[in-house]
Amino acid sequence: MNTTDSPAPSFQLLPGAADSPVILHVPHSARAVPEDVRAGIVLDDDALRLELDHITDSHTAEIAAGAAGSATVAPWRFVNGLSRLVVDPERFPDEREEMLAVGMGAVYTRTTHREQLRPSAFDPAGLIADYFVPYARAVTEAVDARLDAVGRAVVIDVHSYPSEPLPYELHGDGPRPPICLGTDSFHTPPELLAAARKAFSGFGGTGLDSPFAGTYVPLKHYGKDRRVGALMIEIRRDVYMSEPGGPAGPGLDALAAALAELVDAVGASA
Repeated sequence: MNTTDSPAPSFQLLPGAADSPVILHVPHSARAVPEDVRAGIVLDDDALRLELDHITDSHTAEIAAGAAGSATVAPWRFVNGLSRLVVDPERFPDEREEMLAVGMGAVYTRTTHREQLRPSAFDPAGLIADYFVPYARAVTEAVDARLDAVGRAVVIDVHSYPSEPLPYELHGDGPRPPICLGTDSFHTPPELLAAARKAFSGFGGTGLDSPFAGTYVPLKHYGKDRRVGALMIEIRRDVYMSEPGGPAGPGLDALAAALAELVDAVGASA
């Protein structure tokens, strides 16, 4: 568990090549929780540390960094510097979010094991204003910048998930392939999906939208602008690390190389 005194900066846009359309989005790799946010969490330190082990997509920032360093045309990277226990930037901030059913909307009130995380009367409005809204605005601006520069943008989400389902999962009874590819019917063109399947073919199999589905696209563009492509890469954690929350193994470098291959394929496509 890491705590910080200040909420800023809570994310970074790390520059890539001027002519790259690719943004590697890493929303769930960090464990940092600002002190004032920590005060609103009811778990003791040991329980919070264990929850962070379960909920954090550990080492995914390193996978993205490795891919950026070895890709022929460096992608841009948008990296969350705070834990998703502060806010989850990939949730809808309103009733559209299905994870509200288990207390895990944009601001979580329940843990991965459906235990209490925040008081029942907790008001999420402050966290939404301080963290969620600026994050969403910055991702939108990053996508707009790629559209202005090269006429298209491709957001590739870099995630991981546990080898065994956790109680919070709404769709945990489906297949759990080594690599799950999350898609959107509007924003994931067939060539992007085919490139991902090829790049990640060496890890024991890829699956589609199970146990996690969908992609991340800024609401400004979602369902409206086909120039914005999107794909979610969900890596089963036993492929590259010790669970839960343990060190990375040799699979990390292989995954970074596969992600770099995908970046290059996407960057080269018209």
